[in-house]
Amino acid sequence: MTTSAASEPGPPAPVAAPPATRPSALPVQPVPATPPTTPCSVVWCEGRPYVLEGRHGRARWVGTDYRGRPEALSSAEVQRRGWTHSRRRAG
Repeated sequence: MTTSAASEPGPPAPVAAPPATRPSALPVQPVPATPPTTPCSVVWCEGRPYVLEGRHGRARWVGTDYRGRPEALSSAEVQRRGWTHSRRRAG
């Protein structure tokens, strides 16, 4: 008795959903023009995270520079350099 591989039923081939019903990756939300003002907020600027510290007087964004040294930025500087809520670069 010989059986051929072509005549044997195999697992069903995967079927892709039609493009209209596929979920999108992530909704794209526009970045506001100014950084958040809530203390302990985190933003990414030039590929590095910065945390908003609320101190007496002016709030400042604290993170590290490209060498890992502590760096404090004003909200205006964070805005000028470009910032995002996620690690991807602003652009």
